[in-house]
Amino acid sequence: MPDKITLTLDAMAHGGEAIGRHAGRAIFVPYAIPGERVLAEIVADHGRYAHARLLEVLEPSPARVEPPCPHFGPDACGGCQWQHIAYGVQARIKGLVVMDQFRRVGKFDEPPILEPIPDETGWEYRNHALFHTDAEGRLGFLSARSHDVYPIDDCLILHPLLCELWQSLNMAYPALEWMELRAGTATGDLMVVLQAQEEEPPALEVDFPLSVVQVRHDDAIAPLIGLDYIMESVSGREFRISATSFYQVNSAQAAQLVALVLEALEPCGYQKVLDAYCGVGLFTAFLSEEAGHVTGIEAHPAAVADARHNLAGADNVTILQGTVEDVLPTVEHKLDAAVVDPPRTGLELAALDALVAHAPKRIAYVSCDPATLARDARRLVKHGYTLQWVQPVDLFPQTYHIENVALLTR
Repeated sequence: MPDKITLTLDAMAHGGEAIGRHAGRAIFVPYAIPGERVLAEIVADHGRYAHARLLEVLEPSPARVEPPCPHFGPDACGGCQWQHIAYGVQARIKGLVVMDQFRRVGKFDEPPILEPIPDETGWEYRNHALFHTDAEGRLGFLSARSHDVYPIDDCLILHPLLCELWQSLNMAYPALEWMELRAGTATGDLMVVLQAQEEEPPALEVDFPLSVVQVRHDDAIAPLIGLDYIMESVSGREFRISATSFYQVNSAQAAQLVALVLEALEPCGYQKVLDAYCGVGLFTAFLSEEAGHVTGIEAHPAAVADARHNLAGADNVTILQGTVEDVLPTVEHKLDAAVVDPPRTGLELAALDALVAHAPKRIAYVSCDPATLARDARRLVKHGYTLQWVQPVDLFPQTYHIENVALLTR
């Protein structure tokens, strides 16, 4: 195969690269758009397929736009992959990617994929961001092509509260390894979480309300200024989120996930519901208002403490600590419905087997990876479930990532 080739791109891969075919092989080209004709250079030949670098767009897509961020591109920041695509088109492409994953990975002939729910604007949505330090101590994100740190001075997908916090930082801390900024976008709470090469706390000075927390190398949490958590509000309920607890990156779209889970499970007063991988209790809280009893399972100790705090007033909720595969088999009561929100790797087989053994009539599967969601949906179908619908929700504009909520019924 020649190093430089001309090809027409006809699809988007899960991972954000456009796909074309040359000499019978699939060619993956980042920063391109399906429908475009491009000149590309092969950079990695894998035999049956190859990865290429975009050299020139010969026939651009109508969806191509000028990226507004000066840090966007193959030799720059790797936080965004799709700023060159008009946002209205991004969401539609993500729906097609989900469709493709359910066909190829899940082996569904006609998967019931609904139209994606887009973000309100496509910008200024992230409520937390992780920064690394380069050799000169400058803060930035990982580069698009390597694990090198690309220093930045602005980020257009950060929520304005985080942008204001980021711009206000005056750092002189050579021992810093990484730093995370967090915000309660509805409450205004702000937090800096950091880890350093040395365990001695740094000298700090702040001139506005802010919490600063140090994470030691043994994962112990040391509050340096203020509290070791922030508060966030979703659909009228407040949630405590500790410095190391997981929370959805897009608070506004998290409310969409809650509504979809409630729609899928149809909880009512007599039902016993499972919330597996419950985190700080986001779904648990709203399910507890309608179901008879909710059992939450979470492995991360800080998130368990948050969930128990957030559900302290609900006498129909039990929060259990441990992995789903270890804890769920010990739950003795019947489960009428379940929501699962596993990590990107999907359900461990032991967790899926334990879920099937409880035979809930309705399962809402929340996932940030359509490939593992499609895989697990096929496994559940083999155990007697029917895939009713999959609703993509764009929590991650300007990137290739897409959240989904799927309903499976027995």
